[in-house]
Amino acid sequence: MHFSLVSLFPEFFSSPMQQGLMGRAIEAGLVSYAVHNPRDFSTDKHNKVDDRPYGGGPGMVMLPQPLADVLLHLGHPVREAGAPRLLPNPARPLVHPSPKGKPLTQALARKLTAAKDITLVCGRYEGIDARIEELFAVECVSVGDFVLNGGEAAALCFMESVARLVPGYMGDEESGTEESFSSGLLEYPHYTKPAEFYGLAVPEVLRGGDHGKVARWRRERAMETTLAVRPDIMGEAPLGAEDYAFLQEKPLQRIGKNLFCALVHYPVLDKWKNSVAVSLTNLDIHDISRSSCTFGLGGYYVVTPIQDQQRLLESLLRHWHEGAGKQSNPHRDEALSLVKGVASLEEAIQDITCQCGAAPLVVGSSARAEAESQKAIDFLGVREVLEERPVLLLLGTGHGLAPEACGLCEKFLPPLRWHGRYNHLSVRAAAAIMMDRILGDWC
Repeated sequence: MHFSLVSLFPEFFSSPMQQGLMGRAIEAGLVSYAVHNPRDFSTDKHNKVDDRPYGGGPGMVMLPQPLADVLLHLGHPVREAGAPRLLPNPARPLVHPSPKGKPLTQALARKLTAAKDITLVCGRYEGIDARIEELFAVECVSVGDFVLNGGEAAALCFMESVARLVPGYMGDEESGTEESFSSGLLEYPHYTKPAEFYGLAVPEVLRGGDHGKVARWRRERAMETTLAVRPDIMGEAPLGAEDYAFLQEKPLQRIGKNLFCALVHYPVLDKWKNSVAVSLTNLDIHDISRSSCTFGLGGYYVVTPIQDQQRLLESLLRHWHEGAGKQSNPHRDEALSLVKGVASLEEAIQDITCQCGAAPLVVGSSARAEAESQKAIDFLGVREVLEERPVLLLLGTGHGLAPEACGLCEKFLPPLRWHGRYNHLSVRAAAAIMMDRILGDWC
């Protein structure tokens, strides 16, 4: 595998490419690389490679001419005027390490091992002229959600992640399959001699010689580590019945107990944007309570000031808590135990404050973009708040929360389908989606 590096700092790669397994792979002819400096292709008498950005702003932008000439020199075709945008060439990928790119994952690294020659364009300053991405079949790849001084360090990460999967690179080919992300999980812990160190012993199962038990122990430790550190990727791992049985016995972080939801029947909007009260719906009460119980919420409030609606709710709950419903479906009784009727949102907020010893962050939801920038919060942001204090999520009925309810909201979630043409989910469907996006497997 050959790497063509386009960089203003060729010396950046001299030492790293000579070290460890990468150095051995280069000596063995498994990997090769060459650095091409855009400055050598500059037509400016001072070999200039950057200039001020159009539109103003800080920093400099790499000029398109030197970069384009390097890429043409390396055999990458340029798109002709008016022609469709060029598709990436899997045999000769042209990669630009950039924070805006697709994530560099183990799966992507493995896919790229099919390439024989990979070109890496290392940006500097404020980046490269955007027309390079229009003219050439550039794939932007990100090595993480952070910013570096330039693309060289990212290129080193990229090359090592791909090259180490080339047959013969690591010697023991199983090393590439029994490691983090290869199975969708983080890697299990490793031990070597001595058998005891500072009073800590190597697990007995690893010294017993039973390869089946060792394999199962390693699988379970990998799942434990992933669940504790990166539960967000658990859903991507291929898990079997034995794996699920093991995971179901493991304790979770249970931050869902700090999340409460309120189904608001007043004040909400009608189709003419008037503040009104609307009637309770049996399906909303049942389904949102089931979602709340599934995700481990602290409680579910049904907000209505209308007394006959309050009596209707009490009658429904009695049926499942005390009547025939309790005998026929005890699971429904468990879910509906989270439901509490209140006359106002202020009453719900006060009840949560008494339970938790802290006032909740009140978060609004809507199919419309309600929030100003200073009031916007994403689903990850809500999850982070839950680790510190309770959150009350408001769910509007009718045509959405009225201004009086919005006035109580400190933050607003974005619409679930902000770019969809048809955006009319039922409130019970929207509630389940929001709970999953906030909690996932953290509940």
